[in-house]
Amino acid sequence: MPLLPIPLGLPALFEIVLLLILLVIGLIIIIVVVKALLFFLPAAIIALVVWFLTESWFLVGIAFLAIAFISVVRRK
Repeated sequence: MPLLPIPLGLPALFEIVLLLILLVIGLIIIIVVVKALLFFLPAAIIALVVWFLTESWFLVGIAFLAIAFISVVRRK
């Protein structure tokens, strides 16, 4: 049994263009999220070590903010 023919008119072309645009937007969002996670990874690791050593949420917050601040300053 033959497959249904794909109409290659304006609506199909429009859908293909919209699909490509949505794929590009999706990839950009994924890249931004991964970059943000990689940016906060060192601060999160240090904060986890501080929590295991002290079990103080206050010190964990200070460590996280300090390492995040150092990362921001070092990038510029």
